Amino acid sequence: MSGTGSHLTQITKTFRICARPVYRAVVRTRPDVTTTERIVTGSRLDTATSALDPPFAVVDLDAFEANADSLVARAAGRSVRVASKSVRCRELLRAVLRRPGWRGVMAYTLPEALWLVRSGVTDDVLVGYPTAHRAGIAELAASEELAAAVTLMVDSTDQLDLIDAVVAPGDRPPLRVCLDLDASWRPLPGVHIGVRRSPVHAPADLAALAAQVVARPGFRLVGVMSYEAHIAGLGDAPPGRPLYGRAIRVIQRRSFRELLRRRAAAVQAVREVAELEFVNGGGTGSIGLTAADPVVTEVTAGSGLFGPTLFDAYRSWRPRPAAFFATSVVRRPGPGLVTVHGGGWIASGPAEPSRLPTPVFPPGLRLLPTEGAGEVQTPLAGAAADRLRPGDRVWWRHAKAGELCEHVDALHLLRGETIERTVPTYRGDGAPAFL
Repeated sequence: MSGTGSHLTQITKTFRICARPVYRAVVRTRPDVTTTERIVTGSRLDTATSALDPPFAVVDLDAFEANADSLVARAAGRSVRVASKSVRCRELLRAVLRRPGWRGVMAYTLPEALWLVRSGVTDDVLVGYPTAHRAGIAELAASEELAAAVTLMVDSTDQLDLIDAVVAPGDRPPLRVCLDLDASWRPLPGVHIGVRRSPVHAPADLAALAAQVVARPGFRLVGVMSYEAHIAGLGDAPPGRPLYGRAIRVIQRRSFRELLRRRAAAVQAVREVAELEFVNGGGTGSIGLTAADPVVTEVTAGSGLFGPTLFDAYRSWRPRPAAFFATSVVRRPGPGLVTVHGGGWIASGPAEPSRLPTPVFPPGLRLLPTEGAGEVQTPLAGAAADRLRPGDRVWWRHAKAGELCEHVDALHLLRGETIERTVPTYRGDGAPAFL
């Protein structure tokens, strides 16, 4: 399966285990943002950025900080590791790490991890995915400081072989390693519910991999990660699809029940051969649930800081929208229609409407299904269109969090009705090529 289908697979087993009372405890329903709130927010954005020419992006610091504190509260005493993929701005990463309850970064590539350590953002980076970046491996192996700060993700001895081929074990300090345990649900033979990540699913297989890591010179096993993407990354209350949402919730309940048992057995088996520093799990969409798992010592979150539209479809917690981008009206093709420059900032994942950006200010605008969001121009329909003129703004929310930063060199940080400061994104900050 892929896309929504694969997520649905992952969801199935999640909530019906001993965690069922936990699930009920963390589920809360938040009403949608009212039109009045949309108008007030849109007016504030317009006032604060009146001197700027779109396209540009804004982060509302009040909402960003409220989301950061709410995520810590939901972590219920577990430390929260910030997912840099969802932020992509060094200044905002520093700001989050200064707040109580946040500790360490989960990076998405090794070059990025090295850059964050060398630039003083953090001295604790877990690379969330296995790496094949040879230059990065060589740089990591050449520095005691970097080797002590960066933890590599592994799900196969082939990845260890690659590292050894770049720098022999005797020519480097021991490299920190975290094992990736697949969190997907396999209720029947041949059925895979969840994303395709680690090939290591059974506790015995993780224990075998742990023993191989421990037995090899040049590596030090320090952690286990198990990311339940089908829970953390899939909303359980999709708008207008109540039956589908109910199916998702059943799958998530049942899959989490299975994962609790399997993760506990896997971690116990690994602890018999190595002294672990951490067990990582969760994401914004499952942070409260994952934190209730007694074997997990830390959780990861990032998207909840920006509050993109994909998280509007969650019952457990919906972050305050904190990140917006602006486009300029450039033409009016007819009554009830307006066209903006650009707007085609589409999120990764399955090719479906949920990955499109959403126009939010002024309220009452919508994309045309025949055209969608365009790279050069985007037509919008709705009652608000007749009140707009060339040079006016349309404000949008992105479907995902950090991907917004791939389109701009800077983020304008808003406090009230004032831009407090402007900070570079990764793109505008001289970041190394990560992908």
